[in-house]
Amino acid sequence: MTVTVSSQLATGIAPERFKNLFRRYPAGVVVVTADAGQGPVGFTATSLTSLSLSPPLVSFGIALGGSSWPTIERASSAVVNFIGAEQEPLARTFATSGIDRFAAPTAWHRLPDGEPVLDGVAGWLRLSVQQIVPAGDHRIVVGRVEDAAYDDSRRPLLFHDGHYLAL
Repeated sequence: MTVTVSSQLATGIAPERFKNLFRRYPAGVVVVTADAGQGPVGFTATSLTSLSLSPPLVSFGIALGGSSWPTIERASSAVVNFIGAEQEPLARTFATSGIDRFAAPTAWHRLPDGEPVLDGVAGWLRLSVQQIVPAGDHRIVVGRVEDAAYDDSRRPLLFHDGHYLAL
């Protein structure tokens, strides 16, 4: 089966209405981190999706205008850090533009293959980047899960209607 996307511009709904609709859709909060040799980058995301069990694939979206995009585009791997309910300040740090997100008080270390991972998170996935798919003003990154760790006693941080929440 082949799926094609029209090259014609679709009018769709207004961007503000689209944004407001999805603000009301609760989502888990993750921080995606990577390093393509120029130092670590990271950003807060709510777009993580599991795609396939075999092989284990996930995806996340990243804005082309985001400061982390140039590194993510060049990186062969990335880490998805699952943010715990008590880690709202960490989520806010990685959602803030124009700061060194890895400076103190952010605690982090590198995995054996060099990827940056945040300390004390509820879990993480180490991904090998398999594909980057154009999607409007974003890119969808598809990654194969190569390693993982989690703490099943932790509650997740959620984002809904512009606010961070715990279950």
